[in-house]
Amino acid sequence: MFDFAIWWDWLSFAVRWLHVITGIAWIGSSFYFIALDLGLRKSPDLPAGAYGEEWQVHGGGFYHIQKYLVAPERLPEHLTWFKWESYATWLSGFAMLCIVYYAGAELYLVDPNVLDISATTGILISLASIGIGWVFYDLLCKSPLGKDNAKLMLLLMVVLVAMAWGYTQVFTGRAALLHLGAFTATIMSANVFLIIIPNQKKVVAALKAGETPDPALGAQAKQRSTHNNYLTLPVLFLMLSNHYPLAFGTEFNWVIASLVFPMGALIRHYFNSRHSGTGNPVWTWPAAAVIFIAIIWLSTMPRAGSDAVDEAELTVHEQQFASAEHFEEVRDTVLGRCSMCHADEPYWEGIRTAPKGVKLETDAEVAKHAREIYIQAGRSNAMPPANVSFITDEERDLIVAWYEKAVKEQ
Repeated sequence: MFDFAIWWDWLSFAVRWLHVITGIAWIGSSFYFIALDLGLRKSPDLPAGAYGEEWQVHGGGFYHIQKYLVAPERLPEHLTWFKWESYATWLSGFAMLCIVYYAGAELYLVDPNVLDISATTGILISLASIGIGWVFYDLLCKSPLGKDNAKLMLLLMVVLVAMAWGYTQVFTGRAALLHLGAFTATIMSANVFLIIIPNQKKVVAALKAGETPDPALGAQAKQRSTHNNYLTLPVLFLMLSNHYPLAFGTEFNWVIASLVFPMGALIRHYFNSRHSGTGNPVWTWPAAAVIFIAIIWLSTMPRAGSDAVDEAELTVHEQQFASAEHFEEVRDTVLGRCSMCHADEPYWEGIRTAPKGVKLETDAEVAKHAREIYIQAGRSNAMPPANVSFITDEERDLIVAWYEKAVKEQ
């Protein structure tokens, strides 16, 4: 039997795994080259045109690496380009955005309690904001202000704070933080695709033509690479945040998202300083810890209003789950086995907010989350965790029967 929900869930898992793999490859190579670049040392016997060198040991062997700011006198036939890691990470991330947030827009992207817009409108806003972000950033970098890195980064921080607030006024909390991460990641990947790699290709082409490359190309690529270096850790936090309701589901989620950027920059500053040999700024760790403690405190602030799902908000598809055979029994099971945690005010000790923001206290909420209930508590025993509420096999079978019968009748 072809079960769309199961296949879709595995597709989501496969693309998420791909995104993690490509992300590790991109971030790993990026961190390595930043550390390598900062660790270069001058020596009297460097070849003509070489900027610096470094000796490294790994895997039982030694590596002698030299960097040329422009290029050596004779360009080698084979060059290794580090670009596909970035492209594949962005493409797989966008695929995840489509699978989870666009296909499930009415559940994960838009919330009438935040802004009463259609799923289509929400998707269009999402696409436009991600694309316009890069255009605005690129214009800033190419403006006279772009010559002053300190002022440029300060202005970029203001833009990111504004976007953090703006996203929380349009999307669900989970989608807002993830979109801020996608907004930032798009800038990073576009830096590679539209600036860093094209500039490097122009340098190579000039050398092959016997011309002197424009040094401004290298300076521009270096600036964008530095920006990517400092934006990486905040993006990782924002991408992970959708698993933690205390990050995305509280009143000051936009402030939390904004504070992640200076916290990430402090951590990167520590490693950059160590790699470059310019100091050991251990003060960055307690400073980052203070910001993180502030984030924890902000997460304890109560969220204004209730975002409970109303019957009128259900789509025709979701209403069919509420009217399907066995719904009453499944609802009673969910209320008895799940709502102690999945509630506006959870009463299970240690749970402050509903896990992943999913609330299951009304008929409408149970119907709206039918697919998640089917996957998590019917087809698998992922929920409740460790079966702490003692859901029986018969109750799980009934969830499966209810969902699959409702799907068949649609």
